[in-house]
Amino acid sequence: MGKVSEFNQQDYEVIARDYADLKEAARKRCNDESELDIIQKAFDFANEAHKGIRRRSGEPYILHPIAVAKIVVSNIGLGYKSIVAALLHDVVEDTDYTVDDLRNLFGDKVATLVEGLTKIKTVLDNEDKAQQKSMQAENFKRILLTLNDDVRVVLIKLADRLHNCRTIEFMPEHKRDKILSETMFIFIPLAHRLGLYSVKSEMEDIWLRFKEPKAFNEITANINRNIHNKDQEINDFIAPIDEALKAAGFDFEIKKRVKTPYSIWNKMNTKNIAFDQIYDLYAVRIIFDLAQETKEKEREQCYHIFSIITGIYRYKSDRVRDWVNYPKNNGYEALHCTLMSHTGIWVEVQIRSRRMNEIAEKGIAAHWAYKKDGFADENESEMDKWISKVKDILVNPDVNALDLLDMIHNDLIKTDIMVFTPKGEQRSIEKGATALDFAYSIHTHIGNKAIAAKVNLRLVSLSYVLKTGDQVEIITAENESPKREWLQFLKTRKARGIVMDYLRSERHESIRIGKKMLFEQLEAIGYNTGDKTINMLMEGYEVFDSKPDELYFRIGAGIIKLNTLKDVLSKVREQKKRESSWIFPWLRPKARKDKFVIKEDGASDHRYVIASCCNPIPGDSVVGFLGSDNTVTVHKRTCDIANNLASKFGDKIVIPEWEHAKSQNLSYLVRLSLKGFDRIGIINDITRYISFVMSVNIRKFSLSTENGVFDGHIDLYVHDMGDLEKLTKKLQKIEGIQSVIRTEL
Repeated sequence: MGKVSEFNQQDYEVIARDYADLKEAARKRCNDESELDIIQKAFDFANEAHKGIRRRSGEPYILHPIAVAKIVVSNIGLGYKSIVAALLHDVVEDTDYTVDDLRNLFGDKVATLVEGLTKIKTVLDNEDKAQQKSMQAENFKRILLTLNDDVRVVLIKLADRLHNCRTIEFMPEHKRDKILSETMFIFIPLAHRLGLYSVKSEMEDIWLRFKEPKAFNEITANINRNIHNKDQEINDFIAPIDEALKAAGFDFEIKKRVKTPYSIWNKMNTKNIAFDQIYDLYAVRIIFDLAQETKEKEREQCYHIFSIITGIYRYKSDRVRDWVNYPKNNGYEALHCTLMSHTGIWVEVQIRSRRMNEIAEKGIAAHWAYKKDGFADENESEMDKWISKVKDILVNPDVNALDLLDMIHNDLIKTDIMVFTPKGEQRSIEKGATALDFAYSIHTHIGNKAIAAKVNLRLVSLSYVLKTGDQVEIITAENESPKREWLQFLKTRKARGIVMDYLRSERHESIRIGKKMLFEQLEAIGYNTGDKTINMLMEGYEVFDSKPDELYFRIGAGIIKLNTLKDVLSKVREQKKRESSWIFPWLRPKARKDKFVIKEDGASDHRYVIASCCNPIPGDSVVGFLGSDNTVTVHKRTCDIANNLASKFGDKIVIPEWEHAKSQNLSYLVRLSLKGFDRIGIINDITRYISFVMSVNIRKFSLSTENGVFDGHIDLYVHDMGDLEKLTKKLQKIEGIQSVIRTEL
C-alpha cells in the first residue's frame, strides 16, 4: 500500500482542502443532507483507516480515494453510493476491515460495490508467477462480469485507473509500462465503449506522455504555438455564428477546443502525415437548450443550426457526420460538420443539445439518468444490448483466457455500420462484416444454410463486404452446412464462433488435414518438417500453445492460409539471426533485474532481438519482454503488439536502455515516406544525398508520380535516431519535397 509515517499539519490541511472540494461537487449530485451525511461518514471512516499511510509520491494515501471519488462525481456523474464506494474502495484490501464491516456500517449495495473493486484490485496486483499467464485476462473477465451485475463497479474502477495514471510518474518504470499497456489495451477501449470521452482522452494523453515523451512534447509545443497564432481567428470565426443563432432565438453556448495530443499523434501515424497537414485541429462546440426536450425537437434544432452556419461558411460535404439520426453504439449523439473560415482554416463544428452533451461528457451514467427521467430514445438499448452480449462471451467454456482478452478487446474497439433487411428494418453490424456475418446476426440457422445474398437487389457472394445503407437479403438452401473456408472471410465474433463450434466437432479431422497440408507445403519449398521449423511457424503465426495440434487445426480449418508460408519462415529466421552477439549486461552489480542496457559487448545470459513488428532503433522509447529462453525481445513502447503483450504478461516486462555510444558496425532498417512535387532530377538529388553525403545504405526505393505530385518511401539503414533526424531534416530541404515522415515497415 505505502509507507507509514506521522502526518504533519500541512498533510491535514491538504486532506481537508481536497475533501472540501469533493463535498462541494457531491452536493450537486445528492438529493438531500442525509446522503451528504453518509459521504461524510465514509470519509471519516476511510480517513481513520488510512491514517499515517503515504503513497509512493509521499502524499497521504487518503488523497487517492478522495481523488477517485471526485472523478466519479465530476467526470462520470454518479451518485452518493458510488462516491461512498470510491472513498472506501481500498479499505478492505489494505486494512483489517472486512466487507461485512462495511455492510453493517454502509449497507449492502455499498459493500457489494467495494467487494467488486477489491476483487479486481487483488487480481491486478497479484505477483504470483504461477498465475501470471492468464492473470490479466482473468482480471478483465471479472471486470466484465460486473457489467452484468452492477456497471458502477466498472465505472469506479475506471476512475481509480485514471487517478493511478495521473500519478504514474512515481511508479517504478517496469510497473509503469505494465499499467500503461493495460490501460491502452483494456481500460481506454472500455471507457470509449461506455461513452466516457473525457476519461478516455486524459488516459490517452498520459499514455503518450510516458510512452513517447519526445513526440508528446513536440506536439504539445506545436499546439500551444498554433493556439497563440490562431486564437483570434477562431474568435472571429465564432462571432458571426453567435450573432446568427441569437437572431434566430436559440438559447445556447459555444465552446472552443483543440484536438488532444494523442488524437493528433494517432492521426499523424495512421495517415502518415505531418502536424501541419492536420486540417481539423480546431473544433467549435455549439450546445443548445430546449424548453421542452423531445427527440423530434432536438433533431429539428440540430438541422436548423446546421442550415444557419452553412449559410455563413462553406462546408466540406464528405466530413458531415450525422450521429443524431444514427447514434454511435456507445450512445454518442451529435451533428458534426467541417467549415472553412474566411481566413482559410478548416474548423470542425459539433452541434449538440444539452442532453446530448451530458451523454457525450459522462457516458452511460448520463444515458441512464435521462432514461430514468422518461426521455424517449429508440436507440437507448444499444448500450444495454452490448452489456448483455458480454455474458454470452464470458460463459463460453471453449474460450481460453488469453483468447477471451483478445476477443473482448476487438469487440470494444470495433465500429459499426447500419444496414437494412429486405423489409426495411435497420440493423447495426460491425464495420467490415460480410453478407454471411449478417446472415448469422439474423439467426444461426440462416447462417448455416446460407448459399448467397442479394445486396441492393444484386446477387453477390457470401464474402461480400457490407457498406452503410446496404439492403441485404440472404438466400438459403436446406442441404447447406458451414464450410472451413468461411473462416477466411467471416468478421464478427458471433459468426466465427458458430462456425468454429461446428468445425470443432471435426477437430481431429481438421488436425490431420492441416498437418498433411503443412508438411506438403514445407517439402515443396525445401524446408524440413522437424520441431525447429514447426516452432518457428507457431511463433510466426502467433499460435501460443504448448502443442502443434492447434497450429495444424487452424490450418486445416482454414483460419491460417499457407500462401505466406515462405515469408513467415523467412521473417522468423531473419529475426533469429539478428540476435547475433547482442546481449544485456547488468547496469551495475546490484542493479534490478528489470534494468538492462543494450550493448555490443559484455557478459550476460540475456540476448536480445529487435521486434520485427515495429523495428525500434537506438534512441527510440522501448520496452522489452523476457522470454523463456532468456532472450529479450525489444519493441517500441507504442507498438500495438507490445501493449497487447504487456497487458497479458506484466511480469515479463524489462526496461532496456540504448547504449549512448554509437556503434559504427551496427545499423537498423527504417522507412521514410516522402511526398512532394515532381521535377526533373529530384530522384537523383534524393539518392545522391542519402548515399554519398550521408553514406547511408538504401535497401529499397519506391516512388510513384501522378499529375505532378510524387508519393513513395525509402527503406534504409541508420545507426540511431540522431542519424535519422539529421537525414530527415536534410531531405526536407531538397526542392520539391513537402514532407518526410518515418513510417512502419
